[in-house]
Amino acid sequence: MTLIKSISGIRGTIGGSTEDSLNPIDAAKFISTYAKWILENSDNNNKVVLGRDARVSGGWLADIVSGTLQAMGVHVINLGLSTTPTVEMAVEMEEAAGGIILTASHNPANWNALKLLDSKGEFISAEAMGEILKNAEEGNFEFVDYKKTGKVTHDDTYIDKHIEKILALPMVDVEAIRAKDFKVVIDCVNSTGGIAVPKILNALGVTQIEELYCEPNGRFPHNPEPLPEHITELSSTLQNGNYHLGIIVDPDVDRLAFTTEDGTPFGEEYTLVAVADYVLEHKKGNTVSNMSSTRALRDVTEKHGGTYTASAVGEVNVVKMMKDTNAVIGGEGNGGVILPELHYGRDALVGIALFLSKLAKFNGSASMLRQSYPDYHISKNKIELTPEIDVDLILQKMEEKYANQPVNILDGVKIEFDKEWVHLRKSNTEPIIRIYSESASEQTAEHLAQKIISDIKEIIQFKAEDSDA
Repeated sequence: MTLIKSISGIRGTIGGSTEDSLNPIDAAKFISTYAKWILENSDNNNKVVLGRDARVSGGWLADIVSGTLQAMGVHVINLGLSTTPTVEMAVEMEEAAGGIILTASHNPANWNALKLLDSKGEFISAEAMGEILKNAEEGNFEFVDYKKTGKVTHDDTYIDKHIEKILALPMVDVEAIRAKDFKVVIDCVNSTGGIAVPKILNALGVTQIEELYCEPNGRFPHNPEPLPEHITELSSTLQNGNYHLGIIVDPDVDRLAFTTEDGTPFGEEYTLVAVADYVLEHKKGNTVSNMSSTRALRDVTEKHGGTYTASAVGEVNVVKMMKDTNAVIGGEGNGGVILPELHYGRDALVGIALFLSKLAKFNGSASMLRQSYPDYHISKNKIELTPEIDVDLILQKMEEKYANQPVNILDGVKIEFDKEWVHLRKSNTEPIIRIYSESASEQTAEHLAQKIISDIKEIIQFKAEDSDA
């Protein structure tokens, strides 16, 4: 069982003791201190938007969160089953003091999380999260008198409002998409994408849709992270039918991946690359992605005369860097697209609209579009953490070992070898060390990753033997 508290929210497995799981007691405690933070920083605004993905645990968790907010004197606008980007936009549209999304994103169904937003509909800062966690541990909060209990309003119209905002974007070309008469297959892992994705496709003029796992019951049919090894049924459906594209989203619809017309994964890293290419054709400017994302975005950005900047991993870090560099498009290589013109949040729905606009105007198929971009390969690996593993020591030793190479320690350790790189860092969302490597050769990328993994295991082994001595 696991409980992780980080800038990405409070995330944990469901079930087990209060020490190592996300449970009703912790949920009430953390939400109480979030409400305290909201009330202290919002100029008498005490409205909070609440939404959730379709996880089985989401129902009781939403009840606890809503009740706790009311007990703190906060009014709740409950969107019910929704998406992360929809909740983010609703915060702004409602002029609320904050928002809460109940989702563990790409984690399996036995996980859930409290993702906390500020009044701009963006993830709260690391400093604010630190204050909230500190107050939670100290029990530093008070509930209101019953006469000041917050009220609850239910509103299930925001996915439609979200889609209306997307359709109003000048770069979204509904006529071009409709004229192509695309046939698509979608996999929404039985979460809220099953509500939102068919809606936006229909609004874009895509009417020939084969739906896989679009019932929002929270029973994920496979690992919900949209990686090639998890989308085999989607790929095989494309191989067996006459379709133009496959689309898959994660449970809270902020990550997006595609498969080409023959079922080959387009590559989640290349979702942002293709969308950025389209945006930069219409709007000159800069781009941002995190340090673990493909170099291809830099290549495409420079082709259009812009400047690319890498941020630390985490949406809040990407957004900050986008604002600092005035980026017109950005996101993360995990399939997260952030379009500031709409809002500062990863948004699979706007990603779908922009990608289809690009594909509709491209003279060729999805596979041909993929071939038009620089071909890099990323190897994604991880090492499970145990309590005795000192991650900071590992990162320090790796920095020392490769001191003769360009090393970036903004977020973990990133080591560059000409156009190849390896990035290792502790995950914000799982008890693991992530090891990502990239090269023009798939074999070389894997070799680099395995070399680093071997180095890390050697450090762990040496530390263990030193402790036993």
